[in-house]
Amino acid sequence: MTTQLEQLGSLERRLSMAVPIADIDAAVQKRLREIGRNAKIPGFRPGKAPIKMIEASYGAQVQAEVLGDAVSKAFGDAVSEHKLRVAGEPNIERRDGAAETEFGFTATFEVYPEIALGDIGTVEVERVACEVGDAEIDRTIDILRKQRITWNPVERAAQDGDRVTIDFKGTLDGEAFAGGSADDFAFVLGEGRMLADFETGVRGATVGQVNTFPVAFPDDYGAKELAGKTAQFEITLKKIEEPVLPAIDAELAKQLGVADGDIAKLRDDVKRNLEREVGQRLRARTKNNVMDALPSIAQIDLPKALIKAESEALGERAKADLQARGMDVKNLPVPVDAFTEQAEKRVRLGLLVGEIVRQHGLQAKPDQIRKQIEEFAQAYENPAEVIRFYFSDRNRLAEVEAIVVEQNVVDWVLSQAKVADKQLGFDELMQNG
Repeated sequence: MTTQLEQLGSLERRLSMAVPIADIDAAVQKRLREIGRNAKIPGFRPGKAPIKMIEASYGAQVQAEVLGDAVSKAFGDAVSEHKLRVAGEPNIERRDGAAETEFGFTATFEVYPEIALGDIGTVEVERVACEVGDAEIDRTIDILRKQRITWNPVERAAQDGDRVTIDFKGTLDGEAFAGGSADDFAFVLGEGRMLADFETGVRGATVGQVNTFPVAFPDDYGAKELAGKTAQFEITLKKIEEPVLPAIDAELAKQLGVADGDIAKLRDDVKRNLEREVGQRLRARTKNNVMDALPSIAQIDLPKALIKAESEALGERAKADLQARGMDVKNLPVPVDAFTEQAEKRVRLGLLVGEIVRQHGLQAKPDQIRKQIEEFAQAYENPAEVIRFYFSDRNRLAEVEAIVVEQNVVDWVLSQAKVADKQLGFDELMQNG
């Protein structure tokens, strides 16, 4: 088969090709005979219908399928012949001027760009670090203690940190309103769960006391009928309970999974978990810094087909996210153009990473994939089960492989670039990691 390749732009190409009509006709007849062996045609036993009736029923469909297969094969052969790397789907069109014995067509498409990587040694990258010390361990243990608070009744005025149980009734212009009253309602003072005026009206009260006070609703309050208005509330305080933190002792250690109640083991467990979390956040922060710096080492012509596909994928993900939040997205249009800039960044970065991996042999190795899965598994009670979960599914393994490849690229860049090390505080990392 003779093919002609034209360059229409920096990345756009057009292939002109033809396939023999005799080959298509022969393939159609062969497939019709195969269908005829089992086809059920009214008035005939299966496999006994005349070929003309089979052709009348299935001919158009088979013709389209055979032609599509022939065109696809011809295109694939031509791509291999010209050693092309096609980006996206080709646009296939019938071509005039072909010989009577041939079906002529053209395929217009884009190819992946040739990427010339610049000097990675000129790139500046910030690498972050963070220490886990006794203070962080103590703070984490305190958080775990607060999750196991018990409440003891007290005979004194209510103060921040207490859990109070009240009956309340609210009125607006003398009339009760929806959601404005409740009995045996419990909340913790000072946590901001209730409006500030409401908490002020409860704070300092004692059991059995009845208070009446105004509560101003903010202008942006969720219930429009109350937004910007002031209601009157009457509360009756029924119970005050103060929090009691569990002691840092063997009982607490056992509750947190240390079978023998050893406090030192508890602290070691907390430290390991913190170091695992900190390590993940540090790697993510440094990886983002590397990926932000990479585009400076190469100018790349981006295939429009890849940008379009990525924009559509981003739009669908945004739509799925809205659906997960409870929105009805059935008839919601997806503004693909809104994602073009983000798609361009992702395509550019993907091409760069792929080229770095190819040039420097940074593909994921089996032992790296296993090590990454084992690291994931350590965060679960049954690591062996998690490891089996990953290795039982090729798609999940592919996801891990992609993570490993990205980390290989990050490590390679850090070994070549100008690296500035920055020490982060624990709080800063955990808040913004």
